Amino acid sequence: MSRIGNKPIAIPNGVEVKIDGDKISVKGPKGTLSRDILPDIAVKVEENEILVERPSDARKHRAMHGTMRALIANMVEGVTNGFSKKLELVGVGYRAQKKGNKVVLNVGYSHPVEVDAIEGIELDVPSQTEIVVKGIDKERVGAVAANIRSIREPEPYKGKGIKYSDERIRRKEGKTGK
Repeated sequence: MSRIGNKPIAIPNGVEVKIDGDKISVKGPKGTLSRDILPDIAVKVEENEILVERPSDARKHRAMHGTMRALIANMVEGVTNGFSKKLELVGVGYRAQKKGNKVVLNVGYSHPVEVDAIEGIELDVPSQTEIVVKGIDKERVGAVAANIRSIREPEPYKGKGIKYSDERIRRKEGKTGK
């Protein structure tokens, strides 16, 4: 039995939820998000709650039930508070600089690397070694942060690279030199 799928999603003040056939759209103070509802899953709005129901206890329906509920909960959270991921640049001479809606990274390559902000995503550079990715869509925020991290992933010997602020790099011991 799905514990997550059975939980109702509370709709905060200032948030509108509309269901049109197989689409759900959530409108809030930060923007609007819409998504297709997975087949066989029923979504209902009752009073100030969203309920997600499945037709049977088949394995596929159980999996889709919890997934759909989590996706809708993330939509509601995104339009009210938004999401952010913080990245840190670790290494001598590694720095980030904001130019317009681009971020220019100097991370040990012979050339600076430019990262463009996609629609709905905001890139902030509070200091030379920090990048903050903000947006209302959790999936997009995570994808942009992962793309920035993949430019220079942290390496295990010196710990240099671009890492998430809460990430811990497993360090390896180098050669012993015997």
